Amino acid sequence: MRRSLLVLSLLVFGHVGAASAAMVAKPVQWTDNGVTYKSFLVYDDAVTTKRPGLLMVPNWFGVNDMAVAKAKEIAGKEYVILLTDMYGGDKRPSNEGEAGAAVKPLYADRKVMRQRVSRAFAELKAQAKNAPVDPTKLGAIGFCFGGSAVLDLAREGANLAAVVTFHGILSTDTKLPSNIHASVLALSGADDESVPMAQRAAFETEMRDAKVDWALEAFGGAVHCFTEKEATAATGNCRYDAKVAHRAYAAMHAWLSEAFAK
Repeated sequence: MRRSLLVLSLLVFGHVGAASAAMVAKPVQWTDNGVTYKSFLVYDDAVTTKRPGLLMVPNWFGVNDMAVAKAKEIAGKEYVILLTDMYGGDKRPSNEGEAGAAVKPLYADRKVMRQRVSRAFAELKAQAKNAPVDPTKLGAIGFCFGGSAVLDLAREGANLAAVVTFHGILSTDTKLPSNIHASVLALSGADDESVPMAQRAAFETEMRDAKVDWALEAFGGAVHCFTEKEATAATGNCRYDAKVAHRAYAAMHAWLSEAFAK
């Protein structure tokens, strides 16, 4: 299902929830197949009521200070976010070369990617025992590489209400069974060379065939990385766009609110 998001979402949600003085980022880690994954549970601990839980997979630089800051902005008073380490150990890329090397094996073997993101989702559900997470309202969001990861989590049939991907690759390694339970929102740059028209068309066909509640929004003039404030290059296919980021976050909030209201 394709729907127009921008007008409604911009009227309802003016901006991403601002981080408050009560925002916390609590270390959370788990060990799988002998590898320890170091993540953060991010939320406003001044709010005692339970709220939706979001699994957040960052871009290919993984869990770093910028990813934590972004998680705090998104979480606000509305969500509890598990900011997820997909690499394990002490792997923290500091440049594009290291980041490319870190994601390469996960793109080469999407089964491993799905195993890791599924394990992280299990951890988010487990955190309902320790944090104000409403276990009946769970979703996932991802950026660039992280967008690919959360889409594959949905394709695996995870019990999610909604998935939102920002400037993520929309293709996968193989056609997975049509067992997507989440509503899926893909937010892309219309000029993103990493997500060409043919890939978007194949994604639309996949969603239709799977009878998913979905939408694909392609923002005019935007390229890859449009929510990444650190992407400061004046040209190229990886560039922050404040206006588009504002619109994309508003669309995300509207999409999640609708999904969690069901």
